[in-house]
Amino acid sequence: MEERPKIKLEWTFLDRILEITGWFALVGLWILLKVADYPDLPDTIPTHFNTFGQVDGYGGKITLLILPVIATVLFFGMTILNMFPAIFNYPVKITQENALKQYTNATRLIRYLKLVIVVVFGIIGFSMIQNAQGKAEGMGIRVLPLMLGLIFIPLIIYISWSFKNK
Repeated sequence: MEERPKIKLEWTFLDRILEITGWFALVGLWILLKVADYPDLPDTIPTHFNTFGQVDGYGGKITLLILPVIATVLFFGMTILNMFPAIFNYPVKITQENALKQYTNATRLIRYLKLVIVVVFGIIGFSMIQNAQGKAEGMGIRVLPLMLGLIFIPLIIYISWSFKNK
């Protein structure tokens, strides 16, 4: 592996907003369980939805706790990873000339994806709670395309920016 430049990145206003929003969303995901009155939920709740947003799997309500736990582990792992942009995989060769732009774009993408992961897990958790409480039937057919768009559109934009800033 080639030796990549080590650069200390300055955070922009957008970086700060993404990071703070991500932290608030993560706390909100945990609060969702409290607001849902977890102890009063039925012992068996919907745990899986098919591509049309219909419930197709059930499990114990403890399954609901898995979402914020996984989101928290991913969030913290990605936060630590984001401190070392020189070790990321890039679609272009990193040079002294392009390192700043490439590292900035990559770390911003990670911040955005951290936020999106928490939001997606929140949507799933909220849907599970709503279905368990009898307030909804399924997740809705529009949710899956929305979640996929939240993830893949920024990835496409990031890759195009990476090639543009070679």
